[in-house]
Amino acid sequence: MSNKTDRLLSGDNMEKNSVEPAAGRLAGKLSQVSASPGVYLMKNASGGILYAGKAKNLRKRLQSYFQPGRPQDPKTTVLLTKVADFETIITQTEKEALILESNLIKRHRPRYNVNLKDDKRYPCLRLNMTHAFPNLNITRKIKNDGALYFGPYTCSAAVRQTLKFIQKTFKLRKCHSKTFMNRSRPCLNYQMGLCLGPCVYSIDPEQYTEIVKEVIAFLKGRTPELIRKIKQEMLFAAKRQEFEAAAKLRDKLFSLEKTLEKQITVSSDFKDRDIFSMVSEQMVVVGTLLKVRRGFLLGSRHFHFQDIMGSADEQMRLLIRQYYEEIAFAPSEILVDHLPADLDFLENHLSEKSRKKISILAPRRGEKKRLVQMAVQNAHKELKDRLIAVKNQSGLLERLQKKLKMPIAPDRIECFDNSNLFGSNPVSAMVVFDQGKPSKNDYRRYKINAKAKPDDYADMAEVLRRRYGKGPDSDSFPDLLIVDGGRGQISVAESVLAQLGLTGRFSVAGIAKKDVEKGETQDKIYLPGRANEIQFGRETDLLLFLQSIRDEAHRWAVSFHRQRRTKTALISKLDDIAGVGPKRKAQLLKHFGSFKKLQAASREELQSVAGISKQLSDIIKTHLNKC
Repeated sequence: MSNKTDRLLSGDNMEKNSVEPAAGRLAGKLSQVSASPGVYLMKNASGGILYAGKAKNLRKRLQSYFQPGRPQDPKTTVLLTKVADFETIITQTEKEALILESNLIKRHRPRYNVNLKDDKRYPCLRLNMTHAFPNLNITRKIKNDGALYFGPYTCSAAVRQTLKFIQKTFKLRKCHSKTFMNRSRPCLNYQMGLCLGPCVYSIDPEQYTEIVKEVIAFLKGRTPELIRKIKQEMLFAAKRQEFEAAAKLRDKLFSLEKTLEKQITVSSDFKDRDIFSMVSEQMVVVGTLLKVRRGFLLGSRHFHFQDIMGSADEQMRLLIRQYYEEIAFAPSEILVDHLPADLDFLENHLSEKSRKKISILAPRRGEKKRLVQMAVQNAHKELKDRLIAVKNQSGLLERLQKKLKMPIAPDRIECFDNSNLFGSNPVSAMVVFDQGKPSKNDYRRYKINAKAKPDDYADMAEVLRRRYGKGPDSDSFPDLLIVDGGRGQISVAESVLAQLGLTGRFSVAGIAKKDVEKGETQDKIYLPGRANEIQFGRETDLLLFLQSIRDEAHRWAVSFHRQRRTKTALISKLDDIAGVGPKRKAQLLKHFGSFKKLQAASREELQSVAGISKQLSDIIKTHLNKC
């Protein structure tokens, strides 16, 4: 682990003014706390929310943290030194407290909470049940739109492989709904026998519905049942001497049997279960989920947390609670290595949401205990790998600290990059790396105020003032600020920070591209007050790390610039159309998203936009065809 983590564990990293423990400072406030159910918020000295939790009895819960003499685990003791105050919100019922806690965690994303809303959106399979002929596609956003969602899955390659298998075996339509409505002849998938062609040919809806039911059964892990069903249909078709239909069913049967062979049987009662385990070491917590459907292990998923507060049972409650918020299906039985807090309440909540009885069990013997042990073993392996990765990353940050002569390791790094095209649509972007990893929820994009002439230095100065010029209202400051550019951009950054009174608050560095014409072979890193660039010698991994941060900032800035440019182009091409004012331009832009999609839209699709009449749609379509 890093020196910073070691200091945190030993207590050497406490704030200078936190001489008195948090329990002593806040014990006097406990007598004023209500014994009602509600939510409590722990705050730091600047008022930022560090932790949000619910309690059936607010006074008892807070006494467990702040009453002098109460025993605490070392992790909670250290983290409480950061707490300067707490706030409570009383609710009428414990259920209201549960909902409020969830909303507050989503809104404020407290650092020390279990929070599954991480930077990564896992892929899901979406079956559009609102259409007469549903299709299956991959998505990373779950919406309340009447569709069926399966997943999320941790491996995108496995999802694509599953989708490919379903499309080949079950022959659902592949085209999007808009394409489906406007197609006049069948596509290549129909010619290859991979689609029934409902977009053009008359397909029995009941026949298609049966195929959809088979796909749902397959995705829910009901493969053995599906195999038995298809086998009976095959034998029945052969008995009726419908040999072509029987051959197709035979091919489908062989494909499913081959898939079933790859699945691992882990239980003999063939029930649906989710198994959760949570293990921790050195401030790192790993939660592991094993998904068992009809006795077959379908996959696993790991959740990583660091520096989270709360007891093990409270952490398990939050993990289960948040996981099933984003999942459409919950099995009737959930197995855990230790029971979550508020067990009865959590079971009732999940049962109401799923409209069926759900039990959470911590088995002590038998086959269920073996499943839990399997989850624990997987969690420990993932934790070991995680600790090794954290140690390696911490070592890299410590070496970077020495190389850049920084007072502390750069746990939080912010990098800025500007983008424009000949001065048009100037934008800037900020990326954030936390503990050496991208923190995409902290990324920011800025529209730069247009100037008469392109001025990259002025653009950088503007965006730095907007980022750091809010005083106490600014987000947490970085340990290292990187600007894309050489000595000139560093001078701009130093000047802005001096004007804001932030000189010395954090370190600054600039990264400039290599000059191939001068024979330079690598990018250059500059520091304030130093004429020559940093020489990395054999530590080229440090330079590569800084380059990866700069490249991510460049990608983020360029993508934003392209969006702005596309929007500007779309609006400008609509300016000359009579009857299309600013409001209708905005409606068209919002509805279609891009000029290409708008240009490809039919007159009927244009009329679906509010305020677009048949006559106006003809005018718009005629104008766009000339573009």
